[in-house]
Amino acid sequence: MPTDYQTPRTTETTEESAPGFARPPKFGLIIVGDEILSGKRADKHLPKTIELLGERGLHLDYAEYVGDAPERITATLARAFASGDVVFSTGGIGATPDDHTRQCAAKALQRPLELHPEAKALITERMRDTAAEQGVAFEPERADNVHRLNMGVFPQGARIIPNPYNKIPGFSVGHVHFVPGFPVMAWPMMAWVLDQYYPALFVRDAWIEKSIVVFGGMEATLTPLMESIEQNHPLAKVFSLPSVDHPQHGRHIELGVKGPPEVVAAAYPALLEGLSRFDVKLGPELVRT
Repeated sequence: MPTDYQTPRTTETTEESAPGFARPPKFGLIIVGDEILSGKRADKHLPKTIELLGERGLHLDYAEYVGDAPERITATLARAFASGDVVFSTGGIGATPDDHTRQCAAKALQRPLELHPEAKALITERMRDTAAEQGVAFEPERADNVHRLNMGVFPQGARIIPNPYNKIPGFSVGHVHFVPGFPVMAWPMMAWVLDQYYPALFVRDAWIEKSIVVFGGMEATLTPLMESIEQNHPLAKVFSLPSVDHPQHGRHIELGVKGPPEVVAAAYPALLEGLSRFDVKLGPELVRT
């Protein structure tokens, strides 16, 4: 397990490095924005985060949705910083009045906000590019251009997250990583964070799920069997997914085991043997990796 991660520096500013882990980290996701909670926009970050982690043999442990209320955002971020988990926060890092995430992060950390020199350079470069595309002179002192630099104002000691879409960076403090709400920006930035800081945590081909469709059973009746499997195979996780209107199988329970392949190889046959003692009908088996 790595004890320290360091972002390559292109400026002379002092940036903190992500601390090491006292325990295997959990992965969390915070999705910020009234537009999600009001239904104006559908969240796409949750399934994509699960996908990005899954491609690296990792899994998401929890997710939270938070509206644009500064007090609630601050409290949520304070928990994230204190957790020691790897947490992604999406949304609210712009410079409009309803963007509070940068300020709330600083408050949760009890640190001042400051314009990050590398973020300033990147934002200035983006503004210069935009002026060139429009065929107009770049005016760095113009009020709207000065205001855009607020997008590079981060909590003191933050590290930047490169944005391949438009160069406007996100930022990290410890293991909490802040990206925009726009998927076209956020997703490659999240992938960069995982590949830059956490490759030592990646697990390839080391997690498997095996399950079977069970007809005519009830979860309450099957619970003692599930408990005994977990008791006899401590590294296995037994899951039960009931369905009442599945388009193919109708009412049924998908009962299975997930964990390292060698654990599932022992626990799943025990599950099938236990099911043989119940008056249930078994359907197709499913395997997921």
